[in-house]
This record gives sequence, C-alpha cells and structure tokens, in this order.
Amino acid sequence: MAHFTVTIARGFGSGGRTIGKMLAQRLGIEWYDQDLIKLASEESGINIALFDKADEHKKATLFGKYDRNFGDKLISPDSGEFTSDDNLFNYQAKVIKELHEKESCVIVGRCADYILRDEPNVLRVFVYASKAQCIKTVADLYNLSEKEAERQIDRIDRARSTYYRYYTGQEWDNARNYDLCLNSELLGFDRCVDLIEHYLKVLYPEQ
Repeated sequence: MAHFTVTIARGFGSGGRTIGKMLAQRLGIEWYDQDLIKLASEESGINIALFDKADEHKKATLFGKYDRNFGDKLISPDSGEFTSDDNLFNYQAKVIKELHEKESCVIVGRCADYILRDEPNVLRVFVYASKAQCIKTVADLYNLSEKEAERQIDRIDRARSTYYRYYTGQEWDNARNYDLCLNSELLGFDRCVDLIEHYLKVLYPEQ
C-alpha cells in the first residue's frame, strides 16, 4: 500500500483536532486542518478570506442543492458562481483527494470521511466526549464561563452538522459513517492515538 489517510471528525471541545495532530506526529506524516483552506486558496486563486468565511459553516436553507460532485466539476473563473460556497467546497474536496493520492496524512474535518468514502486505504474516525467535559475543556481553553462555553459548543456543533448534512446528505454524528468512534473523555488523548495506531496496524500490517 502506497499511502493511507486518517480522517477525523470531532465534536467541538472533544480534542479531536489535538488527537489528529498527535497521531500525525507519532506516525511521521502530514496533518491537515486549516492548511486545507490555504491549499484550496492557492489552487483556485480565490482569496483565502472567502474560504475562511465558508469553512465548516453552512446556513440551513430550503433552496438550492449541492450536486455532490466533490471536486470533479469546478466552476470556471468567468462564472458568477466561481466564489460560491459550493465551488469553494469543491476546491477543498479536490485538494483532499489529491492529498490522499499523493501521501499518507491525517485530515481533520471538512467532510473528508465522506469525500474519500469510496477510496481505498482510508480510516474514518469520529472523536466525541460528554457535553459536560466539552464545556469544561472549552471554558478552560478560551477563558469562558460555562454558559458561554456551552453556547459556543452548541453553535459550532450545529454549524458542523448542517454543513455535513448539506454536502453529504448524512448525519455528522452517525456512527455508521465512521470506522472508529472514540470517547476522548473516557480514553484520554494518548490512548485514542494508541487505538488509532493499532487499528492502522491491523488494517495495514505491511506498513
């Protein structure tokens, strides 16, 4: 096997982003989160600020439908839809597919699990923790009150769920979308990394 990709979806405050970074460092491979936005901006020539604005956010709407081409059909620069949210997403999807083909890596968020669902050598992980634990983590990390932290968690998780549903037609927190679901509160970050690494060794013993 030439390359493998670990995708990590995560609840806000669960530590999924940190776990992804720790895993990449342990395995000696690249880790992509915000870097995906920069790469998509460079590939498309579209201002990175527009990618930042649309990143993992999608307003619920009764109008319009994403055609789910996941980067296979990009809108040309002479179109008024070139900087639309859907075209921005398609550039990110294109970058995600190219990274998977090129190298072993860890990709956090951005529907990468679904974008790569039909590709070989992909391990899809979901990281979660109890609401109480997430509130404590976010409050400590951002110096917020518990009520403020809870509002922040609800807002971000709701946005991620809407974004995922719009672009995939699936529910973001449905365990069936993933190969491995990890409770970071119960396991701790190091053991989460241990389990993902062990899972990879079972799947790909030749690596």
